[in-house]
Amino acid sequence: MRASAIEFRLRMVIMIVIVFVGFWSPWISFSTGSLDFGHRISMLEWLPLEISRLGLVSFAVATPIVIVLGALVALAGAVLRVWGTAYLGYSTVHHGDMQAGAVMADGPYRHMRNPLYVGGWCMMLAISLLMPPSGALFSMVLLTIFFLRLILGEEAFLTKQLGQPYAEYLRAVPRLIPRLRSGLPPAGNKPHWLTALLTEIMPIGLFITIGILAWFYDQQLMLEGLFWSFLASLFARGIMKQWIATLVGSAVFIAAFAYFHLNWPRSILIAFGVWLIVRALFPRNQITPTQARPTAA
Repeated sequence: MRASAIEFRLRMVIMIVIVFVGFWSPWISFSTGSLDFGHRISMLEWLPLEISRLGLVSFAVATPIVIVLGALVALAGAVLRVWGTAYLGYSTVHHGDMQAGAVMADGPYRHMRNPLYVGGWCMMLAISLLMPPSGALFSMVLLTIFFLRLILGEEAFLTKQLGQPYAEYLRAVPRLIPRLRSGLPPAGNKPHWLTALLTEIMPIGLFITIGILAWFYDQQLMLEGLFWSFLASLFARGIMKQWIATLVGSAVFIAAFAYFHLNWPRSILIAFGVWLIVRALFPRNQITPTQARPTAA
């Protein structure tokens, strides 16, 4: 069940692919006869319809209930992601390899061992509201399995690297369900809130998309909100990691869209290709072992 090193290194790519397939849901196009995999309707519309069909409440009442619940889930994801990143640090959260320096026992890590993964799971649950029902089920099942594999892989790695102190931490702090009161003394690490807010633009944008844009009842508007949140997140992370490559890639992206009148996907692919070239010319500095702390995605 443990994730391999290559899975950990490519975790973001794997998650993007799973989410993309969930939105695409290609099996719907091939639904015929008894093989009916659903319709291309978002969960945000399907759930209120099903609730109203059960006679619990009317569709007009069920819709705002689903939106509010979705916004609360997105808010929980954003809070956990920002809170966890503020203490763990950008370089550890988004490093390509697992890191182990000292047991993190501050902030949310005093109450649960994996706040970033739980926050990411809440994010994905909120995103699934914009997918077709079968796509949402596909994405959530695969992402849940993938997150569990990453968690087990990290815990095995940290147990091996940190030994007894981490073993005691495992006994004191639950893996996924937060414990409101913690008996652990604070380790004294200070949060870096500005860095965390810039790093976690995506979950913040997702909360705005579900909590505000959903009330316009416009699926395209919500998808655009999600898309731009993702781009803003990539830009912010790129600036903090490789500002030259990020600025060059952004310039190419804007130029390609403005001059060639390309659609967004093609423009992004062009900018991504340029970014890969610039990254090869200007390799980033790797974090040193003395800077490393326990990692989470």
